[in-house]
Amino acid sequence: MAVRIRLKRMGAKKRPFYRVVVADSRSPRDGRFIDQIGTYNPIAQPAEVKIDHEKALDWLMKGAQPSDTVRNLFSKEGIMEKFHNAKQKK
Repeated sequence: MAVRIRLKRMGAKKRPFYRVVVADSRSPRDGRFIDQIGTYNPIAQPAEVKIDHEKALDWLMKGAQPSDTVRNLFSKEGIMEKFHNAKQKK
């Protein structure tokens, strides 16, 4: 089973709000997910990102692949750097 960390779209029309979720890659974008690890609000100024760093690192260590957008969010939050440092120590 390929597990992805991706965005699930919520909110009203033209007012997007996203949840950062861990889901099977075969499930639909807004469908079933395994775990919710954060939120992303692009409408707020500046964009509001809340991510549970420990859960995100745990899923990355288990082999979950982040989508391109989630990878960028993780990089800005410093999660990808922590992941690479942890991987180097092994």
